[in-house]
Amino acid sequence: MKEYASNIIYIFFMMKSFKFKGIINKMAEYLNTTKRTAKTDLNSHVTYRMTTCAMFAGIITILTAYVGHIPIGVNGAYIHMGDALIYLAASVLPPPYACLAAAIGGGMADLLTAPVWLPATLLIKPLLCIPFTFKTNRFICRQNAFACITAFFITGIGYYIMEGILYGFQAAAITSIIANAIQSIGSMIVYLLLGTALDRMKFKNRIRFC
Repeated sequence: MKEYASNIIYIFFMMKSFKFKGIINKMAEYLNTTKRTAKTDLNSHVTYRMTTCAMFAGIITILTAYVGHIPIGVNGAYIHMGDALIYLAASVLPPPYACLAAAIGGGMADLLTAPVWLPATLLIKPLLCIPFTFKTNRFICRQNAFACITAFFITGIGYYIMEGILYGFQAAAITSIIANAIQSIGSMIVYLLLGTALDRMKFKNRIRFC
């Protein structure tokens, strides 16, 4: 758990650095270039959204499978910070694309680390996107703040049921509830920190997601 907390602290201080701002500026430049290129395509909106969806899917995979990835118990379960990027994706992409990024990112992470959880992930991760809205010019708004709480319960209940089916509900009550609570709260904190930093940089205004 100390490693998980240290990763959250590291992200907080990284956001204060010029390196973080440079990464965000490069990302904004890349997405704007992609959008300008996509305008020559008859399906420009689809091309732009799919490119952004693929970018988020890749980042979600990395944050879920490798960064802050902490195995718990003996059943292949683990906690991670990938859900924070799922929340970000749901804050900038329409639901179908955000759900696709969540399913691909989370699914690939499970294939790389704990395949037994793949069926549950393909169902649960897309559901996390539904309470969020992408229609405001900010990441952190009232709806998205409350959506983090809704996602907390979706994750907890979904994986508790899945672990109960696989290993018995008595075992799930001990490991799943506590682990998913830690994961959801950690992801919420990271999302709020990243979202606030990006809002201060007016990231959504610069990208103008369509």
